[in-house]
Amino acid sequence: MSLWSSYKSLSPKTRALFGVGVMGWASIGLWMSPRVEQAMGMVPTEQERAELDRKMAVKVSRVDKD
Repeated sequence: MSLWSSYKSLSPKTRALFGVGVMGWASIGLWMSPRVEQAMGMVPTEQERAELDRKMAVKVSRVDKD
């Protein structure tokens, strides 16, 4: 039995509760990750942030049509 068919065999109420639980778990992870990074000393410096911004910037160049 595949994972999808197992999920589909659950009652609608159980599937809804499962979805709410997954969203809650994800929300807790997003809320806690900055705190965990700070506690572990993994907060980037301003220089590292500036370098990342420079690397991730979108570069647009113009190409003339012949």
